Amino acid sequence: MASPFANPAVRYGMGLSSAAILVFVAFTALDGTARWLVLGFAVLEIVLVPQVLKQAA
Repeated sequence: MASPFANPAVRYGMGLSSAAILVFVAFTALDGTARWLVLGFAVLEIVLVPQVLKQAA
């Protein structure tokens, strides 16, 4: 049985959805340096999660 992580749409979708949650939290609950830190984590989610999940597949 093939892994769901073999599908690029699943990998990128997971990264984008978690990044969207981080962006929402950053703009609704945080300000200043904490906001920028969480937005940086969101960028890392978009870039790194698909690559890590590709290795897992």
